[in-house]
Amino acid sequence: MDADIIVIGAGLAGLQAARRLQRSGRRVRVLEAEGSVGGRVRTDRIDGFLCDRGFQVLNPAYPAVRAWVDTDALDLQRFGVGAAIRDRDGISVLAHPLRHPRQLPGTLRSPRLDPRDVLALSRWLGPTLLRATVSSRSAADAPLGAALDHAGLTGPLRRHLLDPFLAGVLAEDAQSTSANFVRLLLRSFALGAVGLPAAGMQALPEGMAADLRDPVRLSRPVRSVATRADGVTVGTDHGPLHARAAVVAVDPGAVPGLTALPAPPMHGLVTWWFSAPEPPRRGRFLLLDASGAGGRPAGPVQDTAVVSEVAPSYAPADRALVQATTLRPAAGEPADEQAVRQHLEHLYGVPTRRWELVVRHDVPHALPAQPSPLVDRRPQRIGPRLWVAGDHRDTASIQGALVSGDRAALDVHAVLDGAAPADRDGPRS
Repeated sequence: MDADIIVIGAGLAGLQAARRLQRSGRRVRVLEAEGSVGGRVRTDRIDGFLCDRGFQVLNPAYPAVRAWVDTDALDLQRFGVGAAIRDRDGISVLAHPLRHPRQLPGTLRSPRLDPRDVLALSRWLGPTLLRATVSSRSAADAPLGAALDHAGLTGPLRRHLLDPFLAGVLAEDAQSTSANFVRLLLRSFALGAVGLPAAGMQALPEGMAADLRDPVRLSRPVRSVATRADGVTVGTDHGPLHARAAVVAVDPGAVPGLTALPAPPMHGLVTWWFSAPEPPRRGRFLLLDASGAGGRPAGPVQDTAVVSEVAPSYAPADRALVQATTLRPAAGEPADEQAVRQHLEHLYGVPTRRWELVVRHDVPHALPAQPSPLVDRRPQRIGPRLWVAGDHRDTASIQGALVSGDRAALDVHAVLDGAAPADRDGPRS
C-alpha cells in the first residue's frame, strides 16, 4: 500500500481530513491537481497587492475555526462589526454598540432602526443568538425571503442592511437560501469580528498543510478512483496508487468525475480589485448601497470595501486597494467594468478614472446552494472504502468545509479499525 488513506484535494475539507487522520496515527497522502493548496480559498499576489478570489473573510467565531485553526498565527486584521450604508442622503454607519461605542450616537439616530424591525429581528434571530448549541435540523425552515416576511421584518433595517449584505455573503439575491442556515451565519457574524490574514486568505490552507508530516503532492490530478477488495486504486498521470481508503475532497464541480454523485448546484460572483492613489473612504466597514429604488443598490455592486484600510498588508504603502463584489447571474453576462466603476463613483462620491484594475475574479462556483429545508449533514461514505468531503456535504462555509473533512476522517478511521462509525457532528454553531 502507498498509504493508509489517500485524500484527493487540498482544499480546507481535504486538509482537515488529512490532519485528523494523521493525528489518529494513519499514513496519509494528499494529492492536489493545482500548483498550490487551498481549493477555492486562494490569494493572488499581483504587483504588491493581495487579492483573494471571491472576497473571502475568516470568521474566528466559527466553532471549527476556534477548535482547529491557529488564528493568532494568521495575524487577523479585522473589519468593523456593522456596515456603512449609502442612501440618497449620504453615508451613515450602523455599528455593533459594544464593539464600536463611538459609533453609538449615529447608530441610535439611524432611521433604519425602526422599532418594528428591531423587534421582528429580535424575535427571528434572538433564540439562535442565545443558544450555545443550535439544532438547525429541528426548527421549521423556509426560504429566507419568506421567513423574513413571516417574521414581519420588512422595513429599512432589512432592505438597506440585511438584504444587500446577505446577497453578497450568499452569492444570490433571490432569497431562496435556507433561513435556518442564515440564522447560523448571522449568529457567527454577531459573535465574532471577521478578518483577513496578514498574508491573505490562502495563508489559512497553507498553515493547515504545514501541519502534515508528508507534504501535499501538488500538480497531481487524479483521473479515477476504483474500489478493490482490500482498498482503493487511485489513477494518476504518474501511475496508480493503492490505499486502504480514499477521501474525495475536490471542488464540487469535479465530484462527478470521480464518484457517482452529481455536481451540487452552485452560486457565482465576480470580485473586482482596484488600485487607487488614495483611499476613497476611511474606516474598516463594508459599504452597502441603499440608494436605488425601494432601498436596493443603484448599480451592480453588491458590496465594497477599502480593503487596505482593514488590512494594510494587502497593498503597497502608497496605494489603496478597493474591492467590489457583483453577483454572477445564472443566465447572461456579469456586469462590465464601466458599470462597476460608475457605481463605485456613486458609492464613494469620488471619480474612479485614476483607479487601475488589478484583477477581476470571475468565480462561477463560489458557494454551494443551501436551499430550504436545510440539510447540513449529507452522507459522506459513498462506498465500502470511499468517502466524499466538502462544504457541499455540510454547510456552505469555511465552518462546513472543516467539519465535513473532520467528520469524514473520523468515519474512515472508525471503519478501518473495524468499529461502527459514530454519529459525528464536529463543533457546531
